[in-house]
Amino acid sequence: MAPPTSLAPDDTVSAMAVRVDESDDLRTADVIHPVGHTLPATATVGDVRAWFDASDHRRLAVLADEGRFAGMMTRSDVDAAPDDGAPAARHARQGPTVDAAAPARDGYEMATSTDIRRVAVIDADGMLVGVLSVTPDLERYCGARAPDGAQAPDAA
Repeated sequence: MAPPTSLAPDDTVSAMAVRVDESDDLRTADVIHPVGHTLPATATVGDVRAWFDASDHRRLAVLADEGRFAGMMTRSDVDAAPDDGAPAARHARQGPTVDAAAPARDGYEMATSTDIRRVAVIDADGMLVGVLSVTPDLERYCGARAPDGAQAPDAA
């Protein structure tokens, strides 16, 4: 398996807003949880399992092909896959995804409609910008910083 790919931060993406009830004027790109790295779209289920096993803090594996979103998997998705040799993309969630320019509330609604409280944020070309995550109390966007500098808690 190729090593995970680092994503260069996009200068247009900010993480300054955070409370859901204060995000009416923000885009999804403004409230993303940065993806520090991705797994290659060619990864196997076993590769993704090993990635999760390397840290108990990992909640979501994101697959990408040269920066283009190719799917995402939770630990439960990996555990449900029958064969570690199978392509992870075959068992990965292909969505939901939301455009980086969409209102933050649209991303919130999509994320909270899933069991993982997350949605991949992509640009108009299908390139991965980040992941919009919602805290367990559904009041904040994970990873976003409040105007006072406080870090929102990560999702469980």
